[in-house]
Amino acid sequence: MALKNIVILASGEGTNALNIIEYFKKTGKARVSLLISGRGAAPVVIKAMLSETPVMVLDRREYYAEAAFSDFLVREKTDLIVLAGFLWLLPENVVKAFSGKILNIHPALLPRYGGKGMYGMNVHKAVIAAGEKESGISIHNVNERFDEGAIVFQAKCALEAGETPESLAQKIHQLEQEHFPKVIEQVLHL
Repeated sequence: MALKNIVILASGEGTNALNIIEYFKKTGKARVSLLISGRGAAPVVIKAMLSETPVMVLDRREYYAEAAFSDFLVREKTDLIVLAGFLWLLPENVVKAFSGKILNIHPALLPRYGGKGMYGMNVHKAVIAAGEKESGISIHNVNERFDEGAIVFQAKCALEAGETPESLAQKIHQLEQEHFPKVIEQVLHL
């Protein structure tokens, strides 16, 4: 049986993307066949190249071109699209073509603290400012709107007295590293 192909879309540091790449290299149950970024200078691009993962940098106009990006993903025999710090909204034709086959990770317990502009430290600052007692991660299916797809998995962590956005980010990062590859594995039925 052929390995399942995972395509990762990422634009930032790449810690989640690299964790997923390494996880599936170790298990041999699937492979990250391509990492796609909207930023050629993003650290994730270099990390993926160093891990010998093929990389593609997108032009925003081509990304939103009618059917072009969706057709490309079909030709690549993509089994699952994983968003790992990718901030562009997916084109509607991609969401339709890969319905139920696109996962995103969000650094809060959705449906709270999601939506446009709610990423990274913005989320952690908002959670702390609201006086929340817990936060966590949400792994969800992707639809046509930011962070509104069906939730597949959540993991929680407690907020301590004196919690800072930086200390909360570390807790969230640990949850992401621990759970994201395993949830991907479950979604692919491996």
